[in-house]
Amino acid sequence: MSLPLFPSQWISDEHRMLQDSVARFFKERWVPRATEWREAGMMGRDTWLEAGANGLLCASMPEAYGGGGGDFGHDAVILLEQAKANLSGFGGGLHSAIVAPYILHYGNEEQKQRWLPKMATGELVGAIAMTEPGTGSDLQNVRTVAKRDGDHYVLSGQKVFITNGQNANLVVVVCKTDKDQGAKGISLLVVEVENEDGTLVPGFRRGRNLDKIGMKAQDTSELFFDEVRVPVANLLGGDKGLEGQGFFQLMQELPQERLIIAVTAVGSMERALSETLNYTKDRKAFGKPIWQFQNTRFKLAEVQSQVLAARALVDACMQAHLKGELDAARAALAKAWTTDLACKVMDECLQLFGGYGYMMEYPIAELYADSRVARIYGGTNEIMKELASRFM
Repeated sequence: MSLPLFPSQWISDEHRMLQDSVARFFKERWVPRATEWREAGMMGRDTWLEAGANGLLCASMPEAYGGGGGDFGHDAVILLEQAKANLSGFGGGLHSAIVAPYILHYGNEEQKQRWLPKMATGELVGAIAMTEPGTGSDLQNVRTVAKRDGDHYVLSGQKVFITNGQNANLVVVVCKTDKDQGAKGISLLVVEVENEDGTLVPGFRRGRNLDKIGMKAQDTSELFFDEVRVPVANLLGGDKGLEGQGFFQLMQELPQERLIIAVTAVGSMERALSETLNYTKDRKAFGKPIWQFQNTRFKLAEVQSQVLAARALVDACMQAHLKGELDAARAALAKAWTTDLACKVMDECLQLFGGYGYMMEYPIAELYADSRVARIYGGTNEIMKELASRFM
């Protein structure tokens, strides 16, 4: 059963055509393989090539760099359909709408021509390495260091909780190029971690594919850099190749990252409500469908109002962002509120499944487990509220 929604004003006919195509692709090609990927703990590299061939990667990147030539709305409808399909293992949103924009906005022409076309095909899989053991939201205090040595940097440090970590062969690393300058000493280095023959470059090592509460099919890893030599030409410093631009670059791109999380939260809530409506109208207790109990109807009416409100907020943020008007404070609030709400919605919906809601064979169980981390990544919700409060 589909949830009746107010039309999203930012979704154009072109967006809708892509949305329909993506929904069919997920249903026919990837949903049947979801159990396989959960058990493996990751989606294989072949799925990235398949995603590229079907237009799921870099939809908003310019055609001149191999992308789809769209806007962020194209990425957003893919994210919505991915969430509705319950395919949290696919890290394409981070690859396409977080990693690729760093290269597009802060790379020079040679870098864009070198990396973006292969990201669009899935030959290169992107990751961004921000978080370190002991350093999460406080990016100014990262300890990974890149020391200049001729025409290379020597990169050393450890990163953790890195999405796409097992598959990624192109990693944007947040590091210090000047340890004494605080935020002004942070730079972004693009590290090509594999040689042409697929072997790892000297000094780079992938750690564990981390065992998480949810998002079981998504590879989330530790990454280790032990004096990895990275060409100076891989610095994201614009045409002038300037060091120390990383913190500014991160702050400019984080609002979109947080909007991505909010968009995904809405898609997952819509799927949860749809699943629960179907279940309660089919499942019988005491001789009648549990939908006929007033408590069930009242609970789901409340959930529907919350989902509609969340969609309205995200739609407003989408419209602002597509016009270049979404500020950091509003993006932070949207991320915090929708992800807090998603956890509540999943809990209410799971309760109506009774014991079956706790079984992983039912999608609601996976939705419930997957939703929790969204209150943490992209900046904890506590940090989001602190950030937003500074502009009040």
